[in-house]
Amino acid sequence: MRKRLRVAAYAVCVRDGRLLLARSPAPDGTPEWVLPGGGMEHGEDPLDTVVRELDEETGYRVEVTGLLGIDSARHTFRREGLRGPVDHHAVRVLYEGRVVGGELRHEVNGSTDMAAWHDLDAVASLTRVRLVDTALALWRQRPANGRSAAPSEEAARSEQVIAPGEGVASGEAVASGEAVPPKEAVPPAE
Repeated sequence: MRKRLRVAAYAVCVRDGRLLLARSPAPDGTPEWVLPGGGMEHGEDPLDTVVRELDEETGYRVEVTGLLGIDSARHTFRREGLRGPVDHHAVRVLYEGRVVGGELRHEVNGSTDMAAWHDLDAVASLTRVRLVDTALALWRQRPANGRSAAPSEEAARSEQVIAPGEGVASGEAVASGEAVPPKEAVPPAE
């Protein structure tokens, strides 16, 4: 089985009780909200990645104010084209960021098509990727070890098998069903 590692960096930017999110198409084309951020380029520092990605996706210049944690997820994609199954490991560095300049704008010809601020209380009603919930839990809890989920939950998430055409959004591997529709049984982090 082929192996693929993707390292990415994302930021939780909260201002006046609102969270900055970007909108990206899910595998089926349905819009879903994601954290602004994305994949590291070879040789790039994760902090530089998140600053670059926030500018590209939102128009804002950000200052990274803290490291919230690392999210690691492993998924097996049953097949990718004619090349067979892929063991995909996604490592996502989650930062806290503060907007220090720029103006909100939408990305053109990129992986997202819109950026917007959302009331923290309304995030649970958005169609979003699960990483938004993970990042908000880290932001609220500030765990010393940088992990908000119990190890058993992480292990269960890591063993998922994804069928072709499922679970790849904006070049980022996510589990089938990872986009959380409004009012689904995903409790809001408190």
